[in-house]
Amino acid sequence: MSTKAPIFATLGCRLNAYETEAMKELAASAGVQDAVVINTCAVTAEAVRKARQEIRKLKRENPQAKVIVTGCAAQTEPATFSKMDEVDVVIGNTEKMQADTWNAMGPNFIGDTERVQVDDIMSVTETAGHLIDGFGTRSRAYVQVQNGCDHRCTFCIIPYGRGNSRSVPAGVVVDQIKRLVDQGYNEVVLTGVDLTSWGADLPATPHLGDLVMRILKLVPDLPRLRISSIDSIEADDALMQAIATEKRLMPHLHLSLQHGDDLILKRMARRHLRDDAIRFCEEAKKLRPEMTFGADIIAGFPTETDAHFENSLKLVKDCDLTWLHVFPYSKREGTPAAKIPTQVNGTVIKARAARLRAAGNAQVQKHLQSQVGRTHAILMENPNMGRTEQFTEVSFASAQTEGTLVTASILGHEDGRLIA
Repeated sequence: MSTKAPIFATLGCRLNAYETEAMKELAASAGVQDAVVINTCAVTAEAVRKARQEIRKLKRENPQAKVIVTGCAAQTEPATFSKMDEVDVVIGNTEKMQADTWNAMGPNFIGDTERVQVDDIMSVTETAGHLIDGFGTRSRAYVQVQNGCDHRCTFCIIPYGRGNSRSVPAGVVVDQIKRLVDQGYNEVVLTGVDLTSWGADLPATPHLGDLVMRILKLVPDLPRLRISSIDSIEADDALMQAIATEKRLMPHLHLSLQHGDDLILKRMARRHLRDDAIRFCEEAKKLRPEMTFGADIIAGFPTETDAHFENSLKLVKDCDLTWLHVFPYSKREGTPAAKIPTQVNGTVIKARAARLRAAGNAQVQKHLQSQVGRTHAILMENPNMGRTEQFTEVSFASAQTEGTLVTASILGHEDGRLIA
């Protein structure tokens, strides 16, 4: 059999995509050949179903390849995947980031390789030692600064796939971003599972805002810094100061809100109430008028009534949200929410999710219209499309240079994009 480099498939979040890039480097250094690696997601039962589907598809397309399954679903449900005929090895989230794991496989790994390599993720106290110098397009690099989560929201399985929160030291982050700027990146995005918990496990317990201010101070040549997602109730004073004073920190925050009703938020074991979310958005807008918000919102959480849902729907305008990620609730075995007896009918969940998405689309149209006539610094992701500071897509009729910052006036909008 002729040998060829491994094929990688990534499901789920941006952090998974980051770790896939790291695994590519580890596998290449170890000389792994003729393998398919699937980096799975466990956020919903549907995500696990899609992982199984992807495994079967890739095995059909690559019948001679060995199949390695890793990621959050492999961590939380190793037996599910080890029982599949298509799967040769199951690797946990910690093991996938260790050189020893891949070195033990080598080019002909299956002979002596342990079939299931998944240890207790809760015993992990450090972030992965293997860092890559960002990934993505030539315009934007993603840097992992945190992993895991100490919170236990009742709908969420992710802490059991990622472990407890742990942070990358600020000095390591700054050095990595300096290398990325030297390589020509114009924008860096800080990523993690629970970004606002960054620093709690480090000496002197710094906060995310301290990291942001340190990056902007010590990497003066970095044009744009972006934060991927935050828990607004944990936003610290330094982060608010950065929002107010640092123009290189992009005016776009994705918020983990999840719902707009206080009773449902309590049943989710969230740490904020409805008024907390509204107050944060009002303050951030006051400090930075051009600030735009994205948000995660779940439709149909167990016990959600029409009145509860209406509070979520009203939150879209009350917080002036623009980019909505709407999640129809799906029962996730192993979570407390799955045991709540009053589950919402699936048809009702689907209808509520559709109403939330429609509200989100209306907010997008309002935002797009508000930008017409304005001038933006647009980071080009490809020759004909870039993004504004608020992460809004912009189309260009004439080709621009990928990775560059282009200053342009907004002429109009079409199909969810601005036109420059």
